[in-house]
Amino acid sequence: MAGGKLTPRQKMINLMYLVFIAMLAMNMSKEVLSAFGLMNERFEGATSSATATNESMLQALDTKASESKGEFIAAAATAHKVEAASKKFYDFIATLKSEVLVGVEAEDGKLPYEAMDKADNLDHGWFTGDGYTNRGKEVIAAIDSYKADMKAALSDKKYAPILNELNSKFDTAEVTNKEGVKIKFLDYHFKGFPAIASLAKLSAWQNDVKKAESDVIASALGKAAVSEASYSKFQAIVALDKNVYFQGEPVTGKVVLGKYDPNAKFSGFQGPGRLENGQAVISTTAGAVGEQTLAGSFNFVEGGKPIKLPFTGKYVVVPRPNSANISADKMNVVYRGLPNPMTISFAGIGDNNVNASAPGLSKAGGNGKYNLNPGSGTEVTVNVTGKMTDGKSVSDKKVFRIKNIPAPQGAIGGQGGNQKGAKSRLQASQISAILPDFLYDLNFRVTQFVFKVPGQASIVVNGDRLNSQCIAALARVSKGDQVTISDIKSKVIGAEGIDVKTAAPAIYEIQ
Repeated sequence: MAGGKLTPRQKMINLMYLVFIAMLAMNMSKEVLSAFGLMNERFEGATSSATATNESMLQALDTKASESKGEFIAAAATAHKVEAASKKFYDFIATLKSEVLVGVEAEDGKLPYEAMDKADNLDHGWFTGDGYTNRGKEVIAAIDSYKADMKAALSDKKYAPILNELNSKFDTAEVTNKEGVKIKFLDYHFKGFPAIASLAKLSAWQNDVKKAESDVIASALGKAAVSEASYSKFQAIVALDKNVYFQGEPVTGKVVLGKYDPNAKFSGFQGPGRLENGQAVISTTAGAVGEQTLAGSFNFVEGGKPIKLPFTGKYVVVPRPNSANISADKMNVVYRGLPNPMTISFAGIGDNNVNASAPGLSKAGGNGKYNLNPGSGTEVTVNVTGKMTDGKSVSDKKVFRIKNIPAPQGAIGGQGGNQKGAKSRLQASQISAILPDFLYDLNFRVTQFVFKVPGQASIVVNGDRLNSQCIAALARVSKGDQVTISDIKSKVIGAEGIDVKTAAPAIYEIQ
């Protein structure tokens, strides 16, 4: 069009053609840029959906691991390692996308795809001459680190196809172009490309990361559906060969996992019981003493065919109880004047069907708990009657010896036996009575004692402390003299009516 001499009119026409062709080229470029933008949207949408799906699948895998244990625990551990590696690289890619968008402003919440035709951000940030900048090297290092983390997490051979696909997608080796020239990985994929094209490529990377994560979790779950019934709905059932064993006899049986469906429909049930809510409720009567057998079957229809599922079990019938368990909780005798605690029961009979009687016996609150407060005499008999479920009664009895409370030991300042110390300590001390190593926790209140020092008359004291006469006599004793506290009378605090023997004397040597 530019050859030879042209008229002004022809020159104008040619110029218009050039302008028209340029406009076509501009329009084509805008369409391509918009296409990259739409691709970016598709990648980001798919990635967002994959993220939600992966979270749901990982939660399902964790549930399986907590319920079923076994192989699901290792599978969940692998999935979480992959999740951590994926998140680290995914978040790094997000920083690269933010670098692409430096200086780009969204319009009405949407990126201006047709205006994102420059390559300056990544060209200046990643490349220098024929090599990479530090940032470019960081990109390559991040890819290699991600692949290394995934390789470490996916050591099981069953994940090999996923790992091979990942290594292929993120192969950072040099790329040979159509002219046979080798080009660096980042140069081939990003150098000189419009910003929107680079953004779409990075979004594709993120989508590849989420796909690999999804493949791992799906493989870990195997063919089990996420909505499969949880193992927590099963029950561990102990099925012993029989229900009663004698001492020294081997205990045999099995433990199985089972569950029942309350909506299950059976065509019938044969056995000692009835069907209720998808299970058989056993109802029978124990027969002769010895080993007995329970047997029957569940009957149902499957695929139009009748199915019979037989069952069998054993139990042992033992004789009815005919003796009671009667024992003193703290000793093999009972003490007069004290509420001796006792446990009274009949094997196999509830406390509400057990009656016990004896002079001074009363209920103490809990099941089988009684207090026995015997009176006069040297023995007391406890009679027990139990009423069994069939209305018949059994009875038993036991005789206990009755003893008085032993004589306490005199004590000075809470300490019994012979003591040594200063006059002042004796003068300030309380005179008491104690019962060392007695099974009951009894507290005594001294009402009277006799105070005697060498060479002086005895002093009778009413109360539990030295009076003025005692103090005056004490002032005349010398070092090495022994003061005797004897004829100690006392009462049990809270049980004033109990007769208490005179306490043994207490000796105090003056120092």
